[in-house]
Amino acid sequence: MTATRFIPNPTPCGRSRREFLWQVGGGFAGLALVDLLTRDGFFDKSAGAGQRPGTAEPGAYLLAPRRSHFAAKAKHAVFLFMNGAPSQVDTFDYKPALSKFDGTAYSGNTPVGSNGRPIGHLTQTPFEFKKHGDSGLEISSLFPHTARWADDLCVIRSMHTDTAAHASGCLQMNSGSVLIGKPCLGSWLSYGLGTENADLPSFVVMTDPRGGPIGSASNWSAGFMPAAYQGTLFRGSGTPLLDLATPPGVSDRQQRRTLDLIGRLNEEHLARRPNETELAARIQSYELAYRMQTSAADVVDLDREDERTREMYGLGNKVTADFGRKCLITRRLLENGVRFVQLYSGGGHLEDTWDGHSDCITNHKTHAAETDQPIAALIADLKRTGLWDETLLVWGGEFGRTPTSEGVGKPGRDHNPFGFSMWLAGAGVRGGQTIGATDELGFNAILDRCHVSDLHATILHLMGLDHRKLTYFYQGLDQRLTGVEERRVIDKVLS
Repeated sequence: MTATRFIPNPTPCGRSRREFLWQVGGGFAGLALVDLLTRDGFFDKSAGAGQRPGTAEPGAYLLAPRRSHFAAKAKHAVFLFMNGAPSQVDTFDYKPALSKFDGTAYSGNTPVGSNGRPIGHLTQTPFEFKKHGDSGLEISSLFPHTARWADDLCVIRSMHTDTAAHASGCLQMNSGSVLIGKPCLGSWLSYGLGTENADLPSFVVMTDPRGGPIGSASNWSAGFMPAAYQGTLFRGSGTPLLDLATPPGVSDRQQRRTLDLIGRLNEEHLARRPNETELAARIQSYELAYRMQTSAADVVDLDREDERTREMYGLGNKVTADFGRKCLITRRLLENGVRFVQLYSGGGHLEDTWDGHSDCITNHKTHAAETDQPIAALIADLKRTGLWDETLLVWGGEFGRTPTSEGVGKPGRDHNPFGFSMWLAGAGVRGGQTIGATDELGFNAILDRCHVSDLHATILHLMGLDHRKLTYFYQGLDQRLTGVEERRVIDKVLS
């Protein structure tokens, strides 16, 4: 019998339903042009950051280290994401006027009240603010441990965003867009810079044991980029990844031979479909998983840490143990070359996050107590190990909260996208300062306003990337993390 010969695209209708639907649309010149242009949007082995290289060869390593646009201040970044939105007036933006007007009705023009929630009275913070460090940075009593590093913190008090909904707010803070389907910050960094360690993911995410953020995996998705750039979800305890261990009875030799066979078959499949980036990423994921069986398990093995370090991170305290483990694992990931780590405090919805609608006082006490000591320990440990000068830290949530309560006598606060606080610290950041300001009540950013995309531009800059040049060609456009509007690097952040 004569062997069947593969004939590329033997009919106008392709070899699958997907190709049929795609090729039927070939009569529309615009769609055909987009298809042709989009095929030039993938990295090959030699691509540098921000370039538009040719189609990737089958099996090309998408995470190979790449050149930055200019000398970088930071090699790694950690995003401490306070899921649910902390209140700026209770954390890093002290407003004495709220004490003066406490209990009075709000008469301003800023829209307040979401999802039919009642609009209460202006409410002062119950937390004491003090000046810390040589800089005199004002920080709430919620963060006594972090306050010791006041001279390293750069607090932006004039952040604003485009949405007051948690799902779209988290998406915008992560991807620059309120819509699902865009690559997130960690994916852009992985795409632009690659990884320093092929045995670990470039981008690691650790969520709260109470659940992930609203929007789930879309917050660490690679969007329209190859899936190799998406975040890898680690667990803070036990096996870092489910099903990572070799099944009982399977030897290393058997596993290696199996992977080699699967790899050859997949490479043949990919050679016929060179633009199937999901397939290319899947092939690489098999090899990464194999290498991670040893490397990832070693990273999360905290028994190697001495008792003093474990105590510093609060691993012996049930309140701080979970976030403390994640912060300590973060330091170990950074030591092993991981590019971007994102830690979530708060998971699920409402009071399990920083979303203090019914009782902002108890809510913020709970979540600040869980995170304050571990974050301060991470800062101290980065300084001790020499990682501080090459690591950028970012702290904040998806938006802020109102200076009003939700009803008379109720200490909850509603969503506020018009003005809130975030802080940066570490490599390339001028600490011990505040940037911008909200009005006297803490509602609106009025001085040196900083949009979420301005923050993204600044993070990319600190990592050696120009946000205007870091592009990915998709659907006929040079897509950017910071979008098509004019955005800026927040120069005052830079040391």
